[in-house]
Amino acid sequence: MIQTVVKRDGRVVGFNEQKIMAAIRKAMLHTDKGEDEQLIQQITDIVTFRGKPQMTVESIQDAIERELMKSSRKDVAQKYIAYRNQRSIARKAKTRDIFLEIINVKSNDVTRENANMNADTPAGMMMKFASETTKPFVDDYLLTEEIRDAVKHNYIHIHDKDYYPTKSLTCVQHPLDNILNNGFSAGHGESRPAKRIETASVLACISLETAQNEMHGGQAIPAFDFYLAPFVRSSFIEEMKYLEELNGEDYSHLYNVELKDYIKKPLEGLKGEERVVQHAINKTVGRVHQAMEAFIHNMNTIHSRGGNQVVFSSINYGTDTSAEGRCVMREILKSTYEGVGNGETAIFPIQIWKKKRGVNYLPEDPNYDLYELACKVTARRFFPNFLNLDTTYNQCDEWHADDPKRYIHEVATMGCRTRVFENRFGPKTSIGRGNISFTTINIVRIAIECMNIADEKQRIDMFFAKLDNMLEIAAKQLDDRFNFQKTAFAKQFPLLMKSLWIGADKLNADDTIESVINQGTLGIGFIGLAECLVALTGKHHGESAESQELGLKIVTYMRDRVVEFAERYHHNYSVLATPAEGLSGKFTKKDRKEFGILKGITDREYYTNSNHVPVYYKCSARHKAEVEAPYHDLTRGGHIFYVEIDGDATHNPQVVKNVVDMMDQLNIGYGSVNHNRNRCLDCGYENADQVLEVCPKCGSARIDKLQRITGYLVGTTDRWNNAKLCELNDRVTHIGK
Repeated sequence: MIQTVVKRDGRVVGFNEQKIMAAIRKAMLHTDKGEDEQLIQQITDIVTFRGKPQMTVESIQDAIERELMKSSRKDVAQKYIAYRNQRSIARKAKTRDIFLEIINVKSNDVTRENANMNADTPAGMMMKFASETTKPFVDDYLLTEEIRDAVKHNYIHIHDKDYYPTKSLTCVQHPLDNILNNGFSAGHGESRPAKRIETASVLACISLETAQNEMHGGQAIPAFDFYLAPFVRSSFIEEMKYLEELNGEDYSHLYNVELKDYIKKPLEGLKGEERVVQHAINKTVGRVHQAMEAFIHNMNTIHSRGGNQVVFSSINYGTDTSAEGRCVMREILKSTYEGVGNGETAIFPIQIWKKKRGVNYLPEDPNYDLYELACKVTARRFFPNFLNLDTTYNQCDEWHADDPKRYIHEVATMGCRTRVFENRFGPKTSIGRGNISFTTINIVRIAIECMNIADEKQRIDMFFAKLDNMLEIAAKQLDDRFNFQKTAFAKQFPLLMKSLWIGADKLNADDTIESVINQGTLGIGFIGLAECLVALTGKHHGESAESQELGLKIVTYMRDRVVEFAERYHHNYSVLATPAEGLSGKFTKKDRKEFGILKGITDREYYTNSNHVPVYYKCSARHKAEVEAPYHDLTRGGHIFYVEIDGDATHNPQVVKNVVDMMDQLNIGYGSVNHNRNRCLDCGYENADQVLEVCPKCGSARIDKLQRITGYLVGTTDRWNNAKLCELNDRVTHIGK
């Protein structure tokens, strides 16, 4: 006798014979002879009592079909079979429609979910086919009913859900010295240790590319200057050896001569060893520049993830004061300023200048000249962004200016904003660590559900009660995913779990990653604080001090709960100011369908990213900074601040310095500037004219605007989804020309 039923989504529920009777009755009502209650009861009894204790829905339907075919009502059997086929087709229709849109290279929110992935190529199409079929599998078999319900009703979004079954992690900050000094093997063949700057540059690219294929998020190098500096000196020594051979002299005593800097200078007037050293410096600088050019070129052309996406890469630098480290920084900045190809702005790597007083921020600091150069490059090329090591929460007591490995104690970030620093299970560092996975809460929806409560206190109390429930669900979901991820074997991630993740060097190929995975973070994110506050108070935090007070109370509450979750589940939980791309429109679209168009809430195609002041709200850069600043300390899983500059910033690096000054004054952790940059899609010509319709170089009318989407750049807005395009069009400037 049937007792339980296994549904199509894998859930086991109690058996209900009324469902069998209803299905047969529905089929009979579509025949000329109509109902036969006696036959309905007879077939129901046979199927029920002859069935196994637990059966699937399909096997029960097969049994009903057989009994109907044995009966005198073959007409009912035909209708029942036809109905089953229709239902089967209906269940597959959504997947079919999505596949056809991918096949026909239609531009929509499915194919434009990730603006740096070309979903129109064969590899990109395969990636989307896999993604759209994997997500339902996760819903049906890997999520609990409570979590599945929260996703279905638009309360939470599980990021990179299509990668869930792979057990992959999100991102990692590469300890590049492991790769450069020891080489690595990630399959067939091995990469040997680097000996010169050119090899070091290539190995840095290979490390980022290889790890990208093992993970579903970004790749970063936390101390690009420190890691590559030794290979500047080794290349200098190599040049000295060439001169030894040429001149028949022994210059070994000059191999490690103290150099204040690597600056190209003419040789005229120089004699003896001074001339020899300067010649070697000139040659070395040329090689470093070419190596940095190659690094940038490779990061914009080498594809990963099946060949449909360039590596989502970031590099952090700024605090190495050695001559060699300064040389690396100067040449990467010069190469970035010059551009790639026909002078285009490089999309990757996202470059991040680590700003620190006493090192590179004040005029008397040793790297101040490079900071000025960084501001000049940002004014033309968007990058580098600026990471503020001087904030109260980005400092480490173990950092000392005379420590040659002080970079270990410096926070580094992913370009999009992800931050990993604090650690309950190991050293306080960014190196060899990353985010494991993250989930975002739709706080706008929660606020909408409370907005019609007349009493203000009751309205706010109800919001916090609902928020608390969603925080519990998100924390549990992340713990569930963690427990699934930790069962992966080290051999599934041949580079990550051998050379990159903290503690991975102790793992054997057939060991699970359980013993090391907890070094990473689990992020609980949020989106649409502005719209949430409009629903609760009538105004967003950029226009109302009272709303700002409530906004800080909300995010502080999230931070406090996350601390509790860390104690309960024993993970590095953190609050993330979510970088929403496809999600910015996904949440909004569903909420508008259910609640209608609500002014200031669902009346645009997108929700405002995390805790940002809305892009359409006209205010000064200072006001925007003052409003957003306090959220950075609360969102230690990652955050970003940026301002829009009107017109051509190329010749105004001071405006960039002014933004960094605001970051310094207001305890802002990470930020940058956006400005106008036109790009010809045919020849690559760029300028900063307010309006450019025809390329002055080649005459093409195919002009695009280069813009930042969620912290990173996108080569063409053709790949932006509709919600982010609408957001782009709504953006207003905060600083004039």
